[in-house]
Amino acid sequence: MRHAFSYAWWPLLFAASAAAVAYGIQIGQPVLVFNVAYIALAIAIALLERAFPHEEAWLKNDGQVVPDIAHTLLNKGIAQVIVVLVTIMGVAELAAPQAGALWPEHLPFALQTILGLVIAEFGLYWKHRLAHEWPPLWRFHAVHHSVTRLWFLNTGRFHLVDTLTGLAVAMPVLLLLGAPKDIMIMVSAVTAIIGILTHSNVEMRCGVLSWVFNTPELHRWHHSKVLAEGNRNYGENLMLFDQLFGTYFNAARRPPVDIGIHQPMPKSFWGQLAIPFTRAPL
Repeated sequence: MRHAFSYAWWPLLFAASAAAVAYGIQIGQPVLVFNVAYIALAIAIALLERAFPHEEAWLKNDGQVVPDIAHTLLNKGIAQVIVVLVTIMGVAELAAPQAGALWPEHLPFALQTILGLVIAEFGLYWKHRLAHEWPPLWRFHAVHHSVTRLWFLNTGRFHLVDTLTGLAVAMPVLLLLGAPKDIMIMVSAVTAIIGILTHSNVEMRCGVLSWVFNTPELHRWHHSKVLAEGNRNYGENLMLFDQLFGTYFNAARRPPVDIGIHQPMPKSFWGQLAIPFTRAPL
C-alpha cells in the first residue's frame, strides 16, 4: 500500500492545489483561495513527511527552523506577495489593453497557463543556471543550498537578492507580452505549489512526470554536493530546458542523503543575509 501511495502523492497534491487556485480565480478570490490551498498543502506535506518519509535522517532537527521560517516570511511575504501580486499585477491590468494583442487570450485558460509557464521557465532556467555557474550570483544562491535536509519548511529559504533576481526574469516578460492578470497569478501559484512539493521529504515516485515537471526525485539530485549531480535539473517548474540544454539528470540510483555545500554557512538568519556580501561560498 505504501508503494502504491508513493505514485499518487505528487499528482494528487499538485492537481488538487492547482484546481483550487483555478477555482479561486473563477470566483474572483484568487489570493484568498491560494493562501488557503497553500496552507492546506503545507499541512498535508508536513503530515506525510512523518508518515511516509523519503529519508528518516531528514526528520531530525537541523537547528535551522527559525532561519528557514524567517527567510520564508521575508521572501514569500514581502517579495512575492507585495511585488508580484500587488505591484506587477496592478501594472498588468494597466498594460493589458495596449499589449494584449501579443497574448493569445482566445486560447483556453489551461493552454494559456501552459504557455505562461513555458515562457517564464526560460528566464527562470537561465537565472538558476547562472546562479550555480557564475560566482556573483552563487554567493546568494548558496544560502538555499546550504540546507542539510530537504523538507517543506525550507522551501522558502532563499536569500532576498536570490528571490528578487528570479522575479525579474519571469513575470516582467509575461507582463510585456500582455498576459492577463489571471494567467500571471496562476503561473505564480503553480510555481509556489511545485516549489513546496519538490522540497518535501515524502516518498514520492513520479515516473514519467519527471520528464516534464520538476519533481522531488529530480530536485534531490540538484541538492547533491557532487557538482556533476548538483549542477543539473535547473528547471523551476518544467524540465523542458534541462532536456534541451543537456542538464537533465535522473540516475537509476538513490539520491544522496548527505546534501549541502562544502563551506560553512552562518547558522543565524542575519548571518545568512550578510554572508554573500562578505565572502563567496563555493
